[in-house]
Amino acid sequence: MSTDTTQNLLNHDPLKLENQLCFPLYACARKVVSMYTPYFKPLGLTYTQYIVLLVLWEEAPVTVGELGRRLFLDNGTLTPLLKKLEERGLVERKRSREDERVVQVFLTEEGRSLRDEAVSIPAKVGGCIRLDPQEAAALYTLLYKMLGSLGEM
Repeated sequence: MSTDTTQNLLNHDPLKLENQLCFPLYACARKVVSMYTPYFKPLGLTYTQYIVLLVLWEEAPVTVGELGRRLFLDNGTLTPLLKKLEERGLVERKRSREDERVVQVFLTEEGRSLRDEAVSIPAKVGGCIRLDPQEAAALYTLLYKMLGSLGEM
């Protein structure tokens, strides 16, 4: 952090852009997500579809509610997203036999095989982010701590 930034934080003008925690989070998130785009294009995926698939590759089937909780997405965002993945033949949605209000999401064979094509993406993107392993681990820990505290609100 520069001396000017430190001085501004001490004087703390609450409406100064560089004093906003949200801004560097927002700008970094946009930049990092945009780094994924060239790798997603050949797979025909968006970033949000990719993170849904990450959850499903880890554990399927998963309910729509569980996907929403894990990805911090609401049903209004998930439903059209899942519909597009289903139209592409990557997932199937089925109502639970025990409770018809619950919709489970399953990977299709094509959805499972897409994992093999995507497996190198995290390393490719991670290689472009100039943080040493300790910095990356500290950032990861802080971001998940922040997500946890925001989830309690």
